[in-house]
Amino acid sequence: MSTSTETAGSAVTGTDRVGGDGTPSSHPADRHDLIRVTGARENNLKDVDVEIPKRRLTVFTGVSGSGKSSLVFGTIAAESRRLIDETYSTFVQGFMPSLPRPDVDHLEGITTAILVDQERLGANVRSTVGTVTDANAMLRHLFSRIGEPYVGPPPAFSFNVPTSKASGVMSTEKAGGKVDKAVVREQVYLGGMCPECEGRGSVSDLDLSVIVDESRSLNDGAILVPGYTADGWMVKGFAESGFVDPDKAIKDYSDQERADFLYKEKTKIKALGMNMTYQGLVPKIRESMFSKDPESLQPHIRRFVEAAAVFGACPACEGTRLNESARSAKVQGKNIAEVCAMQITDAAAWARSVDDAGVAPLIKSLLHLFDSFTDIGLGYLSLDRPAGTLSGGEAQRTKMIRHLGSALTDVTYVFDEPTIGLHPHDIRRMNNLLVSLRDKGNTVLVVEHKPEAIAIADHVVDLGPGAGTDGGTICYEGTVEGLAAADTLTGKHLGYRARLKESVREADGALEIRGADQNNLRHVDVDVPTGVLAVITGVAGSGKSSLVHANLAGRDGVVVVDQGAIKGSRRSNPATYTGMLDAIRKAFAKANGVKPALFSANSEGACPTCKGNGMIYTELGFMETVATPCEDCGGKRFQSAVLEHRLGGLNIAEVLDLSVSRAHEFFGEAESKVPPARKILGHLRDVGLGYLKLGQPLNTLSGGERQRLKLAMHMGEKGGVYLLDEPTTGLHLADVENLLGLLDDLVDGGKSVIVIEHHQAVMAHADWIIDLGPGAGHDGGQVVFAGTPADLVADASTLTGQHLAEYVGE
Repeated sequence: MSTSTETAGSAVTGTDRVGGDGTPSSHPADRHDLIRVTGARENNLKDVDVEIPKRRLTVFTGVSGSGKSSLVFGTIAAESRRLIDETYSTFVQGFMPSLPRPDVDHLEGITTAILVDQERLGANVRSTVGTVTDANAMLRHLFSRIGEPYVGPPPAFSFNVPTSKASGVMSTEKAGGKVDKAVVREQVYLGGMCPECEGRGSVSDLDLSVIVDESRSLNDGAILVPGYTADGWMVKGFAESGFVDPDKAIKDYSDQERADFLYKEKTKIKALGMNMTYQGLVPKIRESMFSKDPESLQPHIRRFVEAAAVFGACPACEGTRLNESARSAKVQGKNIAEVCAMQITDAAAWARSVDDAGVAPLIKSLLHLFDSFTDIGLGYLSLDRPAGTLSGGEAQRTKMIRHLGSALTDVTYVFDEPTIGLHPHDIRRMNNLLVSLRDKGNTVLVVEHKPEAIAIADHVVDLGPGAGTDGGTICYEGTVEGLAAADTLTGKHLGYRARLKESVREADGALEIRGADQNNLRHVDVDVPTGVLAVITGVAGSGKSSLVHANLAGRDGVVVVDQGAIKGSRRSNPATYTGMLDAIRKAFAKANGVKPALFSANSEGACPTCKGNGMIYTELGFMETVATPCEDCGGKRFQSAVLEHRLGGLNIAEVLDLSVSRAHEFFGEAESKVPPARKILGHLRDVGLGYLKLGQPLNTLSGGERQRLKLAMHMGEKGGVYLLDEPTTGLHLADVENLLGLLDDLVDGGKSVIVIEHHQAVMAHADWIIDLGPGAGHDGGQVVFAGTPADLVADASTLTGQHLAEYVGE
């Protein structure tokens, strides 16, 4: 793979184009080879001016919070999408989100922007890898054409279309306004949906052992549901219903008593001295607990619901989502459900075995799609994999697939850290894909931290020098070679390599895993040492997450710190999530002689107009909800009278606008000292979140930022096992060093730290490495190495060992 290192200047000269007679062309159109940004002020950008070469690969670097995303996504891509939306008719725009103009003086030369971000694919239960990539649509057409026996058109193979019957009068309009009518009886419209699970593939049930202790009676506390105490009115309602004996153990109930106790439908009874409605326990708790969003429940009730709910494969369709008719048709000995359950590399081999001229174009398209999965490092997936279970990196690469064979050129592709979740071996594949997109004549903009990805850039824009208010300026523009010599944080760390430890810690125990066979794991037996920094690694799809999350998460003392979303309302922010706001409110109240409730945007101090949101949300029916800053409070969320009260010279809104680092200093000063808040802020700073603002909405945080926020919440705890999933996600090269120091502090403080990670710096710093592989999917699922990093480098028989040896220069 060859890469260009031309500078912006060499990329924009119109005279480097050659005409038909061999002389340089001077056509006016050839001079438009730059994207020019003038006066960008989105978020923390400070009147940024930058020129980006078109039809080149430009990488944007800088510490987290330096302004990379604000420039690339919030300015260039946002304005491109806004201008494209304006080309549609007013009617069509009414169904589209209303995008505000970015805070920028001038933009010139932007082209159609295609965003390929890390937002996870929708968690809709009907959404699978096959449905989001159109693979299922092609397979349905294939099976409807050559499947044996013939069962119907493409909808007959769709798990989203039920088989339905209709009777009545059917009208058919014809030329000249003529209408033919016919009476139909039991007209069948074929669909492939399994009627039992309605195409979901799984059915839910309740684990009665979690709900009822059958060895006890009602009066002895047989009902284990939160809130159903033996002396509570709900349990007394059962006891005095007359349907059951409250002093008899549940296991001794007759069939009728059991049915009445657990499943009886609503019926009027007289109990507790009043008329009331009796309902069996199971439908009662289904209605009151299991029908609600788990995140809306109190924590103890949510834990109960998660423990009692049991999801299993639908017995009617065996988890395939399809009815028996759809599963009866076969091509090359496989039905459509069996093909969707295959690893995609195997599905490609099956497709190549289909030899039928009538469907040759369809097979060609299907093979191109399957090969694209393999090229992008996702050949280990299956088409029936629920889309919501893909990681952010897998979701981003899945979205890439639709663009690989696109005939579009001269568009701008925007990527957000496409190497996240990738083993060094897989990063090379990703680099090839980015270069191929560029070589088709497209502009490729990439926000990245990994040196391997920065290395392929034609042009680099480095933002900083710091994060938040300390960032937002251009520190360097030019080639990769120039960046390596530049006096910037990125330039200084571009060649950073962690060294292997001279000595490693000794384990003080082990977490045993025996016979692990989840997903692609092959009955794995392995001991994960405790009291040390243990790293689980391997290529994408090798089985790391299956091994760790399915076999270690949930054990006593194991704390999982992942990148999953932090649930909360629009009002949630780091100050509320960490609990430091309580201490801050009390300090404000004490300093001003008023109630703490005044300093809560959710309580007495809230602006009455926006009710403490800071924004006015206007619902426009079928149109996108419009959010505008509250005119009364100016987005500050509090009543004006509240803002008169100060602590250390700042009001509550100004405090919430502080960065974590600045707030840490502020709450350490004599006139504004709040030790509990400062302690939490210290933890946030230690995990690399010093640039976040205390009042920043949680829904604006990246996956890596969410993980580090969760980690900060556990920093003060003693002992235990911490399980971290790719903690280097979104971290600048300089911050990786800080992370290694943090992991050391955790282990030295008595904690066991287990990290799923691809970054070679973390591997080199580990005390113990467990490497899975040797490949992905059914080519992985085995422990191919377990030992110290030095032994892994010396062995060099695995892909990880080879890349780590190259990294440390051994």
